[in-house]
Amino acid sequence: MPFASLRIVTDDLDALVAFYERVTGQQAERPAAVFAQFSGPGAKLAIASTATVAMLDGALVPAANRSVFIEFEVDDVDAAFAALPLEGEDIVLEPTTMPWGNRSALIRDPDGNVVNLFRTPGVR
Repeated sequence: MPFASLRIVTDDLDALVAFYERVTGQQAERPAAVFAQFSGPGAKLAIASTATVAMLDGALVPAANRSVFIEFEVDDVDAAFAALPLEGEDIVLEPTTMPWGNRSALIRDPDGNVVNLFRTPGVR
């Protein structure tokens, strides 16, 4: 079974889409006013308004994630990190070489989800 996408449900679709447009360097596909997605190798990142899940009676709560990283492999972690307009609480971990060799920077999106910009040495 192929992995298709990860979807983030939000109360502020436009802010989240703008953030991920900066992170990915690509424009979101907007097939509907309440939905956007980014396509890339492997899977899609989808972002949807809470209006798209209203019938689920509170099963999904925006800005409440405390257990999932959204990860993007980048060519240069330090450059990708420096290119984003980040402030204090947006930064979880400045660019760091992890004990297993990856270079990572952890930041928060506007809903507080943790985003990992990383590079695995010797890959690509």
